[in-house]
Amino acid sequence: MIKLIRSIAISCSALSACLGSFSPAHANTWPTKPIRLLVGFAPGGPTDVVARIIAEEMGKELKQPIIVENKAGAAGNIAAAMLKQAPADGYTLLYNTSSIVIAPWVYQQVGFDPLTDFTPIALTAAVPLVLAINPNVNAGSPQELINLLLATPDHYNYASSGTGAIEHLTAAHMLSAVNAKAVHVPYKGTAPAQVDLIAGATQFTTTTLNTAISPVKAGQLKALAVTSKERTPAMPDVPTLSESLIPGFESLAWQGIVAPLGTPTELVTILNNAINKALQTTQVQTKLAQQGTIVLGGSATEYKDYIASEYKRWGEVVEIADVALD
Repeated sequence: MIKLIRSIAISCSALSACLGSFSPAHANTWPTKPIRLLVGFAPGGPTDVVARIIAEEMGKELKQPIIVENKAGAAGNIAAAMLKQAPADGYTLLYNTSSIVIAPWVYQQVGFDPLTDFTPIALTAAVPLVLAINPNVNAGSPQELINLLLATPDHYNYASSGTGAIEHLTAAHMLSAVNAKAVHVPYKGTAPAQVDLIAGATQFTTTTLNTAISPVKAGQLKALAVTSKERTPAMPDVPTLSESLIPGFESLAWQGIVAPLGTPTELVTILNNAINKALQTTQVQTKLAQQGTIVLGGSATEYKDYIASEYKRWGEVVEIADVALD
């Protein structure tokens, strides 16, 4: 998948080739007021931080401020459902995560369909996950951790930011692939999950790289593997799960921006242009690289196709990992 994502970014290096035509009148007059960017997670969290970095640069390009509004709850579902009801005038957008395609497989009712209720604008970034353990766990590699789990089924606990979150599904998928078992402990967010892991109330997790960097550097957690196909520059000495335990394994917490269904094509073009230009700035690339975030980009059509492929893939993961639906 990482090669697919990178090919999307490369294919749009010449923006004029991947941005459609647009009305000169709209280009000259829109936007005429601030744009709302809904974020379905709490202020200061990893998704919120990236959204604000990109929003600031987008605002410079559009010459209107992008106002981030946090509508946290239900793994981002509340914000997504709000966007579905918003006017399709380009003034309300959603900074979505991969949860937009996971939620329909995990929850009975989410209030939206990711394939039919939104207008994709652009893929923005992706974050690998890290298999991290409390330092008191006697494991120096993914295989050693799995050996412990196999020796004492259901004795060890793993934390996540909530049932059905990508952290939960990534860990569940890993365990299913090696026929190991552990007790899932869901929390209401990444922060409390990490606090208990550091304290030793749980033993391991798969959490986003930008969340794991600080506690790993501080020695509060130990990183055993990353879930990208290739090693990350942010943790060059940490192997991938693909090379160390499960060949071909990959899980990325990707992000993007969508608008309400029916948003005019010319507005999609303008917004896509602004996002891609923002992603190419030194400020954005430097800030995101510091968090281990992969900068992407691409056309609206490519993002639509990517959402569809990820929706199918995560549906298969939920089935294979036998994740209980809420």
